[in-house]
Amino acid sequence: MTIKTLNVAKTDATTNEVLKARILAVIFGTAILFVVGFSHSTIMHNAAHDTRHALAFPCH
Repeated sequence: MTIKTLNVAKTDATTNEVLKARILAVIFGTAILFVVGFSHSTIMHNAAHDTRHALAFPCH
């Protein structure tokens, strides 16, 4: 019986890199909710408005 082993290179994300990614995601998500929510485009405004209501976020 032959056993083959597959070696895969592992990439370790440092805590600093993970923290940066999380902060960027929060900033981007907040920008979508606030900036698009005040947009003059009715479709974008309604989508952001519905999202805020779904998250129990006050918007009025």
